[in-house]
Amino acid sequence: MSSKVLLDKAVGLSSEVSAQEGRSFWDRVFVRWFDQLVYPLIWEDPVSDLHALGNIEGQNMVCLTSGGCNILSYLTQNPAHIAAVDLNEAHLSLLALKQTAAQRLSYQNFHRLFAQGNQLGNEMLISSIKHDLPQFAQDYWQVNKDAGRYSWFSTGFYHRGLLGRFIGFGHWLARRLGYDLSVMMQAKSRVEAEHIFDEKIAPLFDTRVVRWLSSQVWVLYGLGIPPRQYQVLKGDALHMADVLKARFRHLACDYDMDTNYFAWQAFARRFDDTNQAALPLYLQEVNYASTQQAAEKVTIHHQSVTDYLALRAANSIDVYVFLDAQDWMAAEQLTDLWLEVNRTAKVGARVIFRAAGKESPLEALLPANLLEYWTTDAARNEQFWHEDRSAIYGGCFIYTRAF
Repeated sequence: MSSKVLLDKAVGLSSEVSAQEGRSFWDRVFVRWFDQLVYPLIWEDPVSDLHALGNIEGQNMVCLTSGGCNILSYLTQNPAHIAAVDLNEAHLSLLALKQTAAQRLSYQNFHRLFAQGNQLGNEMLISSIKHDLPQFAQDYWQVNKDAGRYSWFSTGFYHRGLLGRFIGFGHWLARRLGYDLSVMMQAKSRVEAEHIFDEKIAPLFDTRVVRWLSSQVWVLYGLGIPPRQYQVLKGDALHMADVLKARFRHLACDYDMDTNYFAWQAFARRFDDTNQAALPLYLQEVNYASTQQAAEKVTIHHQSVTDYLALRAANSIDVYVFLDAQDWMAAEQLTDLWLEVNRTAKVGARVIFRAAGKESPLEALLPANLLEYWTTDAARNEQFWHEDRSAIYGGCFIYTRAF
């Protein structure tokens, strides 16, 4: 089944609810935009995930894939198996490339591809492993042709995808309006970062152009935010520009800039590839041997997570990583998903996810009996949110199966 068909189902284009709410047009636009590489890197923090989950060694995980950085980072903790599930074949192709490269390349070459992503000769590295890629990934990267998407790794991979282009447009627009987002990289402390942001970045969000653009639902498609999630993100705020200003201030000021690779990507448009501590876990040399050894534990599935779980045995899964996908779901879709979660979860299983707003969507949309097996703790969720250096979400949540 194509990514577009799967995405149509995910955003409920064929449902009566979609038509009644008048969301069909914008949802269809979103599906067309989302049916490509969206995230060259995942915009959720795997380190905060691992802190929230606790010990995952020897456990079975089901994870939405996105850019795949989360899945390779989880491998550093030696789970038994990770099922990587996604509606977007481009994301699965990126994960397949990372997985195969980890199994076949030296750390130095892996670092060239994924920590730098802009070195001449990277095409040759990919060519050297092309026959080891699954066929769908070969087709996506066009590795059997003279030219293809694999050339992105020689010209600036992290400038690609909807997210990379969105960040690039943000930098271009800021310069046109007399601002420089890269000035944040001058901060040597959090106090300095606050001063720089408030003086040199925050006024950008008060300009007429930015306020108009941020009021348009389609503008945030570059962040992978569909129409339904746009409203959740805005919440009760008077204007979306104020929400974005607060979220970007959180990213810029509430974490140490020198080790926050999300801030590097947002404000410098690259990783700090000379500082190991500033890289994602799977790109740090100290973790590479364990990533290589565990890479075979990942299986790739192009389907909805609900459909994947429907084929699994009862009481067989320890960990579910749903990213922010539940924000997309109507009540019926969410109920179908959690029926399968309840059936497949072991006692002690954990579900983690993000939400654009500050509240979990589960209690409002799910029948109460589906959550009676699960516990969640507001203080623990708040800590999870504080530790998430990606800093764009309103809430991070962990639910644990009690019985």
